[in-house]
Amino acid sequence: MSAKRAALAGVVKDLRAHIGHLRDEGVQALETSARPRAKVPAASKPLPPRATAAAPGQSAITPTAPIVPITPSSSPPPATTAAMQQLAKEVAACRICVLHAKRTHTVPGQGSPRPQVMFVGEAPGADEDAQGLAFVGRSGQLLTQMIIAMGFTREQVFIANICKCRPPDNRQPLPEEMTACLPFLRRQIALLHPALIVALGATAVKGLLNSTQGITKLRGTWCDFEGIPVMPTYHPAYLLRNPPAKHEAWADLQAVLKRLGRAAPAWTQTRKGA
Repeated sequence: MSAKRAALAGVVKDLRAHIGHLRDEGVQALETSARPRAKVPAASKPLPPRATAAAPGQSAITPTAPIVPITPSSSPPPATTAAMQQLAKEVAACRICVLHAKRTHTVPGQGSPRPQVMFVGEAPGADEDAQGLAFVGRSGQLLTQMIIAMGFTREQVFIANICKCRPPDNRQPLPEEMTACLPFLRRQIALLHPALIVALGATAVKGLLNSTQGITKLRGTWCDFEGIPVMPTYHPAYLLRNPPAKHEAWADLQAVLKRLGRAAPAWTQTRKGA
């Protein structure tokens, strides 16, 4: 491929991603400031509609391929955004369990207010406690790679945890700590209306599904949380310790995409693992 064609391909790829992001934000039409060409007769026939770039996760548009329209997603009502902000304030003020005593910041979670996919992990670690954001340490970097491999960005999904405060020394949350935090997570899920949930690790599975079954046996099997499909898979921290398990995790994420009617980006077909 020549340098000129490679540059053009890069522009097209970026444009597709940008249009996909606008679609997820609820944009239905785009205005342009392009000027008409000079010396065009007034009686000229109107130009046909322009082709629309494909959404993330779909095949690229070629001159012989059918046009893929932008399907706008519903924009969250202002009440939803306000309710999420109020919930975050309540999380910050929470003193129900002992975890509040040593926290630096609460970590309510972040992402799209209308996500197709919601990722739920265990609890914040040191980096998350320092920044007040979910999954920003090494595990978060791997989760970001997994999300991109699915054809999303972090801004297009929602990322949260069972517990909103960091347990001391990154230990697993105790049952009473999970019980204290679960009402916050339930309210988040009710407000966000995700199409499905990805439960990251055994603690997330236990908190969401009240299941004691091991993650190695449960992963890859569709479960249910109050009518919402749940896909259990490995926590990114486990994948960092056990890289071969990435193959299984990627299979789980592909099942998620299939459930959504999406395809992984073409470039992932040449890679093994998420």
